Amino acid sequence: MRLSEAQRKVDEWIKKYGVRYFDEMTNLAILTEEVGEVARIMARTYGQQSFKEGEKQSLDDELADVLWVLICIANQTGIDLTEALKKNIDKKTKRDYKRHKENPKING
Repeated sequence: MRLSEAQRKVDEWIKKYGVRYFDEMTNLAILTEEVGEVARIMARTYGQQSFKEGEKQSLDDELADVLWVLICIANQTGIDLTEALKKNIDKKTKRDYKRHKENPKING
């Protein structure tokens, strides 16, 4: 699915089932909560913590929750994520084209 299609599908879902978007600050709080859930799973899967009995372990679902809220925020603030990502890749390419290759911390 392309980002533009994802933005359209989320918007359609919100209008059909969600009534309206939560306000921007509520969505920021929800995004923070969802990122925390990703961090919890990462810490338990790849870090030194262990899962509690019955604790949810679905990284793919939590990453999709993060993406959902990011799309909601983009939609309600008029951001085309396809264009934003293209610009971001271009910015990073111009700024960091040698930075990582010359970083002794990752190449030494």
